[in-house]
Amino acid sequence: MNEQPIGAIEVDLFPEAVDGPDHPEALRFQALLEQVADDYDCNLVWFQVHKGTVSFAFDDDVLTAEVLRELEMDYGA
Repeated sequence: MNEQPIGAIEVDLFPEAVDGPDHPEALRFQALLEQVADDYDCNLVWFQVHKGTVSFAFDDDVLTAEVLRELEMDYGA
């Protein structure tokens, strides 16, 4: 997971102290995303965390659209 793919979702989710994918909070969120991907029979293809901002992408446009709709409803994104 080196270069952020087109269509990646970026969300300010954690405090700035969560500054990497190996932080316990980031690991829990990554596990959740992987479970959602499994439920949709697809893959989490990108996951990064930098100063509390999470970037992630799936290899399924339908799931990506669903996540964006949820974020818009929950956070007015």
